[in-house]
Amino acid sequence: MMRSISKIVVAGLASSLALSATPALAKQGDVLIRVRAIAVAPNEDSSSVLPGFPGEQVSVDTSFAPEIDFTYMATDHLGFELIAATTKHSASGITGTTGTIGRLASTWVLPPTLTAQYHFAPEGKIRPYVGAGINYTIFYNEKPTDALTAAVGPTNVSMDDSFGWALQAGVDFDLTESLFLNLDVKYIDIDTTATLNTTAAGTQTVDINLDPLVIGVGIGMKF
Repeated sequence: MMRSISKIVVAGLASSLALSATPALAKQGDVLIRVRAIAVAPNEDSSSVLPGFPGEQVSVDTSFAPEIDFTYMATDHLGFELIAATTKHSASGITGTTGTIGRLASTWVLPPTLTAQYHFAPEGKIRPYVGAGINYTIFYNEKPTDALTAAVGPTNVSMDDSFGWALQAGVDFDLTESLFLNLDVKYIDIDTTATLNTTAAGTQTVDINLDPLVIGVGIGMKF
């Protein structure tokens, strides 16, 4: 009797362990929703601030924010991901007159990005993927800093929106049947021209290639 009960208990535990180890999987028709914490780190390269400050370039700081993304699995291996996040960045002078001013302006950046992903192991508990796609970046709520206003008077700042490409690599790690951990890295092609209409220095422009790395870690669910 005791042996029979023991066998039943062991079988039950084994079944429970097997169930808990069932991978979340990613198959055709699934919708994967991920919530990530991201770091947006520009690999900026700028022109001079022209025409007034030749040879003086700007740098753009790294920003941190939450992000949400949605992936639709068109097949077991092919998914389409749309990300939504917005971050705030500041541009600063590096050398010369603009360098002494420091932070020149700030802007919010909204870069909706759509990628097509290839998932290498849709039935695995560890599922790496790569992707490529496009983004359209919107710059909004651009503002001069107090330091810039003090140096050149009231200033209006505007930045051109950008259309570019994106590359992606990531991996999902199963935690439960429907919950998984996600690590993700993207390279996004973002180029803009910033225009500063100042009182004392006239109109100044600077071309900036932002081209950030977007590094994220988060939790995802399968629906």
